[in-house]
Amino acid sequence: MLPFRLRFRPIWLLYALAAVFLVSLLLTAPLQWINPPTTAFILQDGQAGDEPLRARWVPLERMAGVVPMAVVASEDQKFPNHFGFDFEAIAQALAENRDRTRGASTLTQQLAKNLYLWPGRSLFRKGIEAWLTLWIELTWSKERILEVYLNVVEFGPGVYGIFEASDYHFGKTPDRLTEREAALLAAVLPNPKRMSAGEPSSYVYRRALDIEHAIGYLGGSQYLASVIK
Repeated sequence: MLPFRLRFRPIWLLYALAAVFLVSLLLTAPLQWINPPTTAFILQDGQAGDEPLRARWVPLERMAGVVPMAVVASEDQKFPNHFGFDFEAIAQALAENRDRTRGASTLTQQLAKNLYLWPGRSLFRKGIEAWLTLWIELTWSKERILEVYLNVVEFGPGVYGIFEASDYHFGKTPDRLTEREAALLAAVLPNPKRMSAGEPSSYVYRRALDIEHAIGYLGGSQYLASVIK
């Protein structure tokens, strides 16, 4: 028999589960009100600047309405209605048996990865991403998810957040972006280190046109009003 101190006790499992829940809550819930000073992706990116993110933070109400609309139209058109996962897109990606990580990942999943994790496609990382996605959806509003996403996502090599992206690519603040410029920024999100919004390739430009059409199809401001109360 194992020594008494090494025997498995069910209470240990309860303690472990309680610790996991507590850590998950502490990692996610405060960011509903506190702007993250940086992200895991920025810390791992040698091209990112040293200035903390909070110095460049832009509230959602100080962005042109076409900015969040373009990102939602491009990346996650079911964003207002899902709880962190687009199961239809996931099933389609699995059925097609090809790389559709961006198409199957929601904005919340992308945000969880950018804030807390590292690049990669291992099942272990995806499992942690899914767990944190649930906690973000439980503790944040949809409006807050959009705001944080737009302030931390990468729009070019070392260019993080909509303020830096607007200034770097178009020399203006986010509240002055046109629909075309917002669509170009959203168009590079699948691969911001290789695509440019300021000097778009023919592929990026065509993708931006598709995003503009999607904005019109979704209803623009009326659609966005279902997210931003």
